[in-house]
Amino acid sequence: MANLDQSVAPVLEALRDYHQRNYSNYSPPGHKQGKGADDLVRQVLGADVFRSDVLATGGLDDRKSRQRVLPRAQELMADAVGADHAFFSTCGSSLSVKSAMMAVVAPGEKLLIGRDAHKSVVSGLVLAGIEPVWVRPRWDTELHLAHPPNPEAFDQAFRDHPEAVGALVTSPSPYGTCSDLESIAQICHRHGKPLIVDEAWGAHLPFHEDLPTWAMDAGADVCVVSIHKAGAGFEQGSVFHLQGDLVDPVRLQESEDLLSTTSPNVLLYAAMDGWRRQMALNGHELLGNALKLVRGTRGAIDGLPGLRVFEDRLIAEEASHDLDRLQIMIDVLDAGISGYQAADWLREQKAINVGLSDHRRILAQFTFADDQDDADRLVSALAELTRTSLPQQRSVVLPDPSDLELEQAMLPREAFFARQETVAVQDAIDRIATEQITPYPPGIPAIVPGERISAGVVDYLRSGVAATMVLPDAADPEFKTVRVVAR
Repeated sequence: MANLDQSVAPVLEALRDYHQRNYSNYSPPGHKQGKGADDLVRQVLGADVFRSDVLATGGLDDRKSRQRVLPRAQELMADAVGADHAFFSTCGSSLSVKSAMMAVVAPGEKLLIGRDAHKSVVSGLVLAGIEPVWVRPRWDTELHLAHPPNPEAFDQAFRDHPEAVGALVTSPSPYGTCSDLESIAQICHRHGKPLIVDEAWGAHLPFHEDLPTWAMDAGADVCVVSIHKAGAGFEQGSVFHLQGDLVDPVRLQESEDLLSTTSPNVLLYAAMDGWRRQMALNGHELLGNALKLVRGTRGAIDGLPGLRVFEDRLIAEEASHDLDRLQIMIDVLDAGISGYQAADWLREQKAINVGLSDHRRILAQFTFADDQDDADRLVSALAELTRTSLPQQRSVVLPDPSDLELEQAMLPREAFFARQETVAVQDAIDRIATEQITPYPPGIPAIVPGERISAGVVDYLRSGVAATMVLPDAADPEFKTVRVVAR
């Protein structure tokens, strides 16, 4: 499969040919290339969106897929990044992560998982009946930030649980911090076990040497990337890559087929195909320019009163292994405001959205699509923010890290399907949760089904909600009640 012509784009070319043939369709989609769409819908979304919304099979390709449009696009993606296989998904990396878990672990088996995993991993535990062996992150008491678990923690977990069938790591984190994937992969392989990497934030990593090491280059067996996060795909566009012989590619594809839609959106396929072509041909230059832009922007923001941009501090000894420097972590603590306040003010007053906010930080994500005007607009808005008087921030209670390391008293699946009752939050302490409760962003659950709720996590979440933290998956987003296993 080596040395494929990366200038071609099978999905885009098939879609172009589809338009040129001027097909008449007596099949879905029912809008018939936009002819039936409401005028306002067509005006807002654009006619070309509907024109390119066609069936993948029996539309983009014939009923037997004889042109191999999608397989050829996937082969080109794998070739571009040096993987053995690549599979496109139109249901986001949340589905791709679950598929990877099901391809490796059977119900009742154990999987080592960094406790900084995304909520989609917890969903995979519930769906597949997997027993998690949590590997704890390293807590930074100064920054109140969790750094990725170190390789030694995974090695010890394998020694303590030799029956575990593999490991799952999230890297980069939503903050841009990265695990030592090469060392973790070596540990997994020394134990004869595969490594799955949730690399949703790292689709761009293979295309420039000054970015953190991509999971496949580090020796991972499966990695999942979100094309929409740092690439130029639509939301929900995801790819999972595979190499080596520890994970069966047929089982992986079957797992994806179990969870995926039978009506994939060709627009998502086309955007992923086109982004792969763009990166293969011009990615190094585009990302190099972006890294240069961000270097200057970091310095400009760090010079503003009350704002601190963290970089070297995040990869110091006992911290993270590496950092995606296209992510700018901005600490607003010295400005006397919370990250929630900063994010709200930027949106309301300057029409600027940031990707992440917490009790003391915001995160500005740059990609190859940004230019100097974008950087200047952000710096100018932040400068005005530092001159603005905002109301006194509400404090978020930050308990000792041990109070946030909850006991896994039941399997997540067993707790999720257990007989439940809803109790006042103050009465939930020492009870077993049946729901997951996740501050979002970054989407890392504070409480997982089957965990015993501590007073510390209750104080953290209750104070967080009072400070405008968002808990979108909680049965009660105001966190006044919690669903627990019935007595």
